Amino acid sequence: MNRSISKLLQSAVAVAASLALVMPSAEAAPKKDFKVAWSIYVGWMPWGYAADTGIVKKWADKYGITIEVKQFNDYVESINQYTAGAFDAVTLTNMDALSIPAAGGVDTTAVIVGDYSNGNDAIILKGKDKLADIKGQTVNLVEFSVSHYLLARALESVKLAEKDVKVLNTSDADMASAYKTADVTAVVTWKPIVSTILESPDAKAVYDSSQIPGEIIDLLVANTEVVKDNPDFGKALAGIWYETMTELASKKEAKEHMAKASGTDVAGFDEQLKTTKLFSTPADALAFTSGADIKGKNELVAKFLFDKALLGKDAKSAEAIGIEFPDKSVFGDKANVKLRYDATFMQAAADGKL
Repeated sequence: MNRSISKLLQSAVAVAASLALVMPSAEAAPKKDFKVAWSIYVGWMPWGYAADTGIVKKWADKYGITIEVKQFNDYVESINQYTAGAFDAVTLTNMDALSIPAAGGVDTTAVIVGDYSNGNDAIILKGKDKLADIKGQTVNLVEFSVSHYLLARALESVKLAEKDVKVLNTSDADMASAYKTADVTAVVTWKPIVSTILESPDAKAVYDSSQIPGEIIDLLVANTEVVKDNPDFGKALAGIWYETMTELASKKEAKEHMAKASGTDVAGFDEQLKTTKLFSTPADALAFTSGADIKGKNELVAKFLFDKALLGKDAKSAEAIGIEFPDKSVFGDKANVKLRYDATFMQAAADGKL
């Protein structure tokens, strides 16, 4: 999955968001037809499986609505389409939710908190086995992506800063082949690319996302106005997700389907799941989403985005955009809340009230 952001795309998104915001508010009025965008990543494969096997239709029918679930090969484009109002919901990371739709002015609600990266993202050095050895090296990564964030957090842990390395923007599609060249000595990327690179005898993983648990969160978000005006849409999404989680845990065919769709086999998919903290039950999701730790973790992400000028051109601090949590507390500007963690639908699933 290309979990990346660029300043060029940011500008395009901001324009799209502006256009979306001036469209008639009737667009978010009660309606019957909804569209969900998703892209290939271990934590989001359940959406494709649910669409292919009739689970999406089952829950949509229950609430008298239709839900189209569309796969995008380009992750950033899926977010752009959501931000522009072409889709009602999208799968993305918490970092990208804040820096693209929220920073673009689109009030966005996390309906499903699905998992967090717990080792899927890693820093790999060639012929070195200590993170501190990264000092002075050129680091290949997708600039402004979760890889960039992981690097920043890793450097802090060994009292280094980004000025102590040189970041070289490199497409995720080119990362594995780039590593094989003599002049590439340090990379930051995600699975399955990590697994491919680590097949090289000289490749050493010196830091990964399990060392910053709960900071790189994978979500299914929806337009706040849409889900507020159409709570049955939110209920259907929760129903789809947790039924699919049950099938993933209990049906061999479900894992086989998701593995094949993501371009690997069951063993490869299991390897990715092993480094993903998947919230398989609504109780698990609620414990994390309503816990105290999530607030500080989102604050760290906001600070990184502000440092990289990714919270909008008018942002004066990391608190420029308000982030609301299930207890209604807010980090940032209470008058400009654009990202909300709402436990309503996960709670309904936990209570058996879908």
